[in-house]
Amino acid sequence: MTCNNTNNFINVQKNKKFPLILPVIFIILVSFIIFTDTATVIPIVGFHGVIDHNKSYAAQLDIRGLHYSQQSLESFLEYLVINDYQFLSTQDLYDFFLSRNSNTPKDLSKKKLIMISFDDGYKSVHTILLPILYKLEEKYGKKVKIVLFINPGNLFDREKTDSTHLGCEELREGLEKGFYDIQSHGFNHINLTRLTPKKLIYELLKSQIVLRKCTKDLDPEQKVASHFAYPYGAYNKQVKYYVSKYYLSSYLYNNQILNINLLKNYYEIPRLTVNRQESVQALIEKFESIKYTQESKVQSPKLLDGDSDPSQFSF
Repeated sequence: MTCNNTNNFINVQKNKKFPLILPVIFIILVSFIIFTDTATVIPIVGFHGVIDHNKSYAAQLDIRGLHYSQQSLESFLEYLVINDYQFLSTQDLYDFFLSRNSNTPKDLSKKKLIMISFDDGYKSVHTILLPILYKLEEKYGKKVKIVLFINPGNLFDREKTDSTHLGCEELREGLEKGFYDIQSHGFNHINLTRLTPKKLIYELLKSQIVLRKCTKDLDPEQKVASHFAYPYGAYNKQVKYYVSKYYLSSYLYNNQILNINLLKNYYEIPRLTVNRQESVQALIEKFESIKYTQESKVQSPKLLDGDSDPSQFSF
């Protein structure tokens, strides 16, 4: 009798523990799926203008220290090329990793991925950066694609010889050569959260219309101005709602690294801000600390420069 009672007691204890095991198993399985997904962590780097190292800083527009030096930028891009980084366009990211409308190409599944973006359409992107891109392609046989988030309201006016922004013809050259991925930053560089719905829609649609008109014959699939970056990084529910009506995705500035598995909204894609005070080595360390292989453990988005309200950024 004593033996039977003991066995019954053990069985009862096992039955009590069994339901507790199920949630643990579920968590382990979900974690395994998340942590073994391919290319789940993608840094998206945000630059602005470029400073010519042959000229004094004072002679060049650089209001907030956001423009990066030519020499540092070239070193950074060359490092990425040499180390076999794959440069994503906004449509690549959307098709292969967000919406998954297309199967991820095999050459992407095992590579380190990155997106390089430049906001506001400063002329220096074309006069200084584009020659660097030509140079890297000639030297290494690899094309570096960069994303330009453009305010077409600031496009170069031929009547203004002192314009600091590039024009339609310059956009077309970079697009035709395969270096530029041209996307929208609003028609004017204004805080969209302060606008009425009518003015907000104007900013979103006017930008799209002008950019597509500029590039029409070079962009039959209308990939130009299909994605958006919030001016000043400022957005709210109303802004996201209207952006979602006209664009496939949108980008902000919050100094986080994109983790595909943790992204809940296509209209809150994180970007890292780069200013002139940040060295090339510091940039490299951000990316090399992340493991990209299929077997690697995913790193959660990390605040690199403090947790800040995106609406407070002046970009």
